[in-house]
Amino acid sequence: MPRLFEPTTAGQIQLSNRVVMAPLTRNRAPNAVPTALTTTYYQQRASAGLLITEATAISHQGQGYSDVPGLYGTDQLDAWKHVTDAVHAEGGKIVVQLWHVGRVSHTELQPEGGKPVAPSAITAKTKTVLIKDGVPTFVDTSEPRALKAEELPGIVHSYTVAARNAVDTAGFDGVEIHGANGYLLDQFLKTGSNQRTDDYGGSIENRARLLLEVTRSIVDAIGGGKTGIRLSPVTPANDVHDADPQPLFTYVVKQLASLNLAYIHIIEGATGGPREIAERPFDYAALRAAYREAGGKGAWMVNNGYDLALARDALQDGADLVAFGKPFISNPDLVARLQQGGPFNTTDKNTIYGGGAEGYTDYLTLGAQS
Repeated sequence: MPRLFEPTTAGQIQLSNRVVMAPLTRNRAPNAVPTALTTTYYQQRASAGLLITEATAISHQGQGYSDVPGLYGTDQLDAWKHVTDAVHAEGGKIVVQLWHVGRVSHTELQPEGGKPVAPSAITAKTKTVLIKDGVPTFVDTSEPRALKAEELPGIVHSYTVAARNAVDTAGFDGVEIHGANGYLLDQFLKTGSNQRTDDYGGSIENRARLLLEVTRSIVDAIGGGKTGIRLSPVTPANDVHDADPQPLFTYVVKQLASLNLAYIHIIEGATGGPREIAERPFDYAALRAAYREAGGKGAWMVNNGYDLALARDALQDGADLVAFGKPFISNPDLVARLQQGGPFNTTDKNTIYGGGAEGYTDYLTLGAQS
């Protein structure tokens, strides 16, 4: 049976253990540029087998929240290079999560105050975050416009350029495509947000087209062994839903199987919420089996509400990696704490989004507390 603290691989990425730090939005990158605090934050957590950065916009159009980082400008790439160098100096591995929020945005965050883009002009019944005078405020998302078919190759190009720059310039060990949580690629996948009648709407094959085009293009650019993807079959996050998710995601993973990806990252249940959703049942074991039967060899990463006991059970049941989210906010040395069964610091909910060092880089390690 795989053990949580033993070395393993995810594609071409060698990992010191099977503990993954999940992406965690922290809203501490003014002008979309990571800061010196960002470098410290990730360096402190480098004992994880793999760090996945907070969601990082592939373009200005892809921004959806104030003070989240980007990957489309020289200043951003230079800042991320400081982060990757620091993590590598600690012996860690780090990938960047490539993000386009689609309709989950606000006109104040878009180029020239334009409308956010989406598969269809359906406003998401959710909130985004605007930060003014250092104070984060939740506001309704703006009405989006539907992307024209001729714009979609440009979206694919933006993802691909971001992936190539992430690896070649910023020094990341790979990338994770954010295809989850109601953002652009997930919006195209699901019936509740995609009402298109062209080649990108209607059938499962059409709704999955953009996600697969993005993934194949990135694999061509940097290799499958440096490419992961995140999926969330049934989460209601950001007002997203699908009428029949099991066949949809079975099709998706079967198509991904031939791309020799580093890993598939699955959010089980509602993101940050219950692992089981009664009105949205889903068979995750069947999904993994479909991927393996189609020849998929990438590491299978599970996520949502995991503790040590659940992680061990998941590895015994066939998972390869276990992602931990919020515990990493307040426990920079979470791996060591898991190894000895705690104690665990409590997260200050008031400092999760926005601000400075408080609640970001000032949580104590076990050594500092003794």
